[in-house]
Amino acid sequence: MGKKYEEALKKVDKLKEYSIEEAIALLKEVSFVKFDQSIDIALNLGVDPRKSDQMVRGFVVLPYGTGKTVRVLVFAKGEKEKEARDAGAEFVGAEDMIEKIQKGWLDFDKAVATPDLMGAVGKLGKLLGPRGLMPNPKTGTVTFDIAKAVKEIKAGKVDYRVEKAGIVHMPVGKLSFEPKNIADNVKTALESIIKAKPSASRGRYLRRLVISSTMGPGLRVDLNTVTTTKV
Repeated sequence: MGKKYEEALKKVDKLKEYSIEEAIALLKEVSFVKFDQSIDIALNLGVDPRKSDQMVRGFVVLPYGTGKTVRVLVFAKGEKEKEARDAGAEFVGAEDMIEKIQKGWLDFDKAVATPDLMGAVGKLGKLLGPRGLMPNPKTGTVTFDIAKAVKEIKAGKVDYRVEKAGIVHMPVGKLSFEPKNIADNVKTALESIIKAKPSASRGRYLRRLVISSTMGPGLRVDLNTVTTTKV
C-alpha cells in the first residue's frame, strides 16, 4: 500500500492548482485500490467559527448524490409514520425508537423528526448530538413535511458545518461517477456554501479547495474553475 501511494504522489504537483476537471482525471488515474472510493472536498473559509456570527452551516442536495446508501430513521406518529414509510424511510417510530436508541442502537445514518416529538427526542441529545445524528430545524430534519425530508436525504442531501479550523468537509460522490457529474456536485456544493456566507465575514471568503479520494492524494483546485462568484 505504501509503495503504491508513493507512486501516486509522484504524479502530483504539490505547487499546482488543478482545474476541477484535471483534478478529477488525476484522482482516477492514480487510483490503486479495487473498491469504489469516495470523493471528498475540504474548503478553507475566511471565517472565525469561534464567533457565533461567523458560523457557516447548512445543507445541499447534490444533483448526482453521494453514491452512498443512507439509512433514514424518522421519529413520527400516525399519518406521518405512514408518510415516512411511503417515502422510503428504513426505520420509523416514536417512543419505541427513543427507547431502542437509549439501549445503544445506532444503526442509521440520518434522523428526521416531526416538531411535536422533539420534546421527547431531545432526551437523546447526548447520544445523537456528538455523532451528528440529532434532527435540527436548520438542516431541514425537524419538519412536518416528512416525505420531502426523506426523499431529499435519499437523493443526496448533505449537511455541512464549518469546523474549528475554518474548514468545511463534504462528500461529493464516488470515483466511479462520470467526471462531469463529480464536477457538478462540487459546483453545487460551493454555490450553497457561498449563499451561507455570514455577513460578519471579512476579506476573502473562499480561500482554498482540496479534493481527494479515500485512498488518494489531496489535490488543490483552482477555485476559478468551480465558481464564477468572487467572494
